[in-house]
Amino acid sequence: MPTDGSYHCTYTATWVGTKLRWGLAVDEAERQALLGIAEDCPTTTVTYEPAA
Repeated sequence: MPTDGSYHCTYTATWVGTKLRWGLAVDEAERQALLGIAEDCPTTTVTYEPAA
């Protein structure tokens, strides 16, 4: 996670988008951490294009 807290939402959305794009697995600890961060990012949208 970046040290600049103002970038956490953008960083997390990019992380999730990358996971979704490439169909990467998420373990339960990572899932819970991402959900916790997402609660603080109500206006952030995850966008991605599935890999071909």
